[in-house]
Amino acid sequence: MLKQILSKIPRKSSKPDPIDATTVIDTGTNNNPVSNSGNGAPCSTTTNGGNSFSSRLNVVKRVSSAVFPSSIMSGGVDAAVEPHISFKDISPLQKQNLFISKLNFCCEISDFSDAHLDLKREALVELLDFVSSGSAKFTEPAISAICKMCAANLFRVFPPKYRNSSNATETDDEEPMFDPAWSHLQLVYELLLRFTSLVDAKAAKKQVDHSFVLRLLDLFDSDDPRERDCLKSVLHRIYGKFMVLRPFIRKAVSNIIYRFVYETERHNGIAELLEIFGSIISGFALPLKEEHKLFLWRALMPLHKPKSVGIYHQQLAYCIVQFVDKDPKLTGEVIKGLLKYWPVTNSQKELMFISEVEEMLEMTSMDEFQKVMVPLFRRIGGCLNSSHYQKMTFLQVAERAHLLWNNERIVNLVIHNRQVIVPIVFSALERNSQNHWNQAVLNLTQNIRKMFLEMDEELMLACQCKLEEEQSKSNVVAEKRRLTWENLESAAGGAASFNNPISNTINLAHVESASCSVAC
Repeated sequence: MLKQILSKIPRKSSKPDPIDATTVIDTGTNNNPVSNSGNGAPCSTTTNGGNSFSSRLNVVKRVSSAVFPSSIMSGGVDAAVEPHISFKDISPLQKQNLFISKLNFCCEISDFSDAHLDLKREALVELLDFVSSGSAKFTEPAISAICKMCAANLFRVFPPKYRNSSNATETDDEEPMFDPAWSHLQLVYELLLRFTSLVDAKAAKKQVDHSFVLRLLDLFDSDDPRERDCLKSVLHRIYGKFMVLRPFIRKAVSNIIYRFVYETERHNGIAELLEIFGSIISGFALPLKEEHKLFLWRALMPLHKPKSVGIYHQQLAYCIVQFVDKDPKLTGEVIKGLLKYWPVTNSQKELMFISEVEEMLEMTSMDEFQKVMVPLFRRIGGCLNSSHYQKMTFLQVAERAHLLWNNERIVNLVIHNRQVIVPIVFSALERNSQNHWNQAVLNLTQNIRKMFLEMDEELMLACQCKLEEEQSKSNVVAEKRRLTWENLESAAGGAASFNNPISNTINLAHVESASCSVAC
């Protein structure tokens, strides 16, 4: 009996059987291990046997993962995908790989005669739709691929400019030049714009670095205004998202402006760069940093100097207004800067400067106005007497200067400081009323004189008397000058006749003949 009981107890095997030949797991309803011998007899295992089995299975898994990567074992999720496949025809697990594959495919450059261009355009359209749908994940490989693709397609050297800069006017009415590859470039710019909007700044800081920004800024010199408009949006998005790059972008733009003002006076993207900075300046914190003020004095104010200021004057004036709006104490220095760069022989620029001065005076305080009113109204007095006439300009300089007195804010400033301002401009008004050729200017002059009379009649009479005294003194000085010149001319004529030997011989002959006739 005891032997029968002991025989039924399973014995521990001294050497375990190989894993691939001992047992298999029955997937049927019976969960017990079944022997491979085929007799169907159930067999039981001990705890040690189970641990041995699991340890050997882990060893097999490690070996298989070393020989066969997880990408292959999982069905090729990370494997390379053919770029011409559509996103609709691929599993969701492989869409990210297809995204990178299409980006790498679009790095190839082709000309317009190549059939490859149609495939590339189709790939760009699919990439743009994929990114717009929000399905794209901007991992490090994807960020690297998209930056590489944008650099390969956008960063290029522009052909030489054949337009003569010496003949460029302030408004430059020449027709813009359009890039024939714009339909292709536009897709790349839209993809770059979506990328900068969605990507995390920390994840993309290695690719979107100083070198990338510099090459992007070089593209602002493009002749195509559509490209500059896209660049404006991209750079503004980069400035807003990548805060680490903000000081570098401001410095790089300042260098572009320095080169434009002091070296070349030629750049196509100054207006777009100023438009970007108009919104940037409005976000400056108060009080303004010294760096920001230096940008105003060293970069923005000298931009009034080039002949082509009319192309970007609207954006330039907006930037300066934003600075003054942030710190009204800057108004006086801005007006002094305008007087420093005031045009002397260019009437179109004078009209722009007068308009900008009017805008500054509307924002200035009384204290700041009193610091600059004397040199300012001396310049305005010279504009009141301007005889400029140009068919292309609707307003003359003199007429535009007279219209400053239609501004209530300026009139209020003049009323409070009339003892200084009226004597400065009174002589200009008198010369206009006597000598100016334009009837519209004469009418405006009479209106201002009437305003001054109603403002302070005694002051006007005093200015009139002072002007008459000055005119009488100037007449006396002019008469003395005329007599002095006559004396000099007569003295010079006498000296010339004395020093001329021929005339002296003739005079001597006349004297001898005269003496002989007297002797006879």
